[in-house]
Amino acid sequence: MTPEHLEKLLDAVRNGTTTVGEAVQQLRELPFQDVGCAQIDHHRQLRQGMPEVIFGEGKTVEQILRIMNAMAGKGSNILATRLVAEKAHEVCAVFPAATWHAEARCLTLEQKPVGQRGKGTVLVVSAGTSDIPVAAEALVTARFLGNETSHVYDVGVAGIHRLLARHEQLAAASVIIVVAGMEGALPSVVGGLVDKPVIAVPTSIGYGASFGGIAALLGMLNSCAAGVTVVNIDNGFGAACAASLINRV
Repeated sequence: MTPEHLEKLLDAVRNGTTTVGEAVQQLRELPFQDVGCAQIDHHRQLRQGMPEVIFGEGKTVEQILRIMNAMAGKGSNILATRLVAEKAHEVCAVFPAATWHAEARCLTLEQKPVGQRGKGTVLVVSAGTSDIPVAAEALVTARFLGNETSHVYDVGVAGIHRLLARHEQLAAASVIIVVAGMEGALPSVVGGLVDKPVIAVPTSIGYGASFGGIAALLGMLNSCAAGVTVVNIDNGFGAACAASLINRV
């Protein structure tokens, strides 16, 4: 339930078009709803300004559909992350209005327009092409949460001139999400160029000594650039949520 939905419900009670009993019935499952395989937090939109999101990895199609049916019944927009194509196609067969974002491994169902809530642009930057799936997850999530977004891909430090050529775009952003694997150096470079918050996302991309993203994570945590914040490995979703809170009006 969104704040706007709650305000309309209270207005309807005040105006007499909805009875107190009807309002109570609508609010009965506001804190959470037990659907057997999940306890859906319908109250999260009111508390945090963003709805609960479905983490698709490890869930069956049946579980995902059960959760989506409950959320859709409340009129919520829905985001499901970390879905493989096979699961996504099965879900879209049941929800034909849903959109499968293959590059981001995300699925969205927008039942109402996504209003712009940000004061500026969230820019998503990836070091390499191999980092794009994580960057795309951040991009889809940021848009879902009501932000204007843009992106710059494949501008890693191995060819720093590619990044410097985008300096105007970097300077125009309100928040910058920087996604990088290997040694994870790009967020420090970006952080040294701009006066905006930089959210660093280490990815699991790299050769053996990258240890599945741990090398990039440690490099980002030890950044010499002020204002760089780090999220977990491959967590484009978490980076977008943090950027959205920073960018919110």
